[in-house]
Amino acid sequence: MSRKFDETDVRILNELQENGRQSIVELASRIHLTKTPCSERVKRLERDGVIKGYCAIVDPDRVEKNHVTVVHINLAKTASGVLDEFSKAVVDIPEVETCLMIAGSFDFMLKIRTRDINEFRSLLGDTICNLPGVQQTHSFAVMETVKDRQHIPL
Repeated sequence: MSRKFDETDVRILNELQENGRQSIVELASRIHLTKTPCSERVKRLERDGVIKGYCAIVDPDRVEKNHVTVVHINLAKTASGVLDEFSKAVVDIPEVETCLMIAGSFDFMLKIRTRDINEFRSLLGDTICNLPGVQQTHSFAVMETVKDRQHIPL
């Protein structure tokens, strides 16, 4: 469902992307609306699936998951059945933060977060390389995260 958002919807979405835990009263104040219409708009955005949910952003250093590796995956074949099998299987791997199907010199790009290089090596050999259709992988250790943000510009 594609719909046009008015300026108030955009302000609500931008505010909630910055701080999803703020109260309706605080949100209403920030966007210069009263509580009831603000609440109704948020509920509509949730009901329409524009707002998919809310979550906490966890500091990877504090939970000892600060090793990031980007992995390019080449499949043996790119028939839709093989693509679907790979896609379904990769979703079940908790260390895979992001999986993107790519049009280019490889088929998928994974962003993987582990405790350290040893944990990544085990995951690669025991799990990633055994996913359906995987022919070849290329791994790139991330040295520094310069920008990592989920905010969608509206």
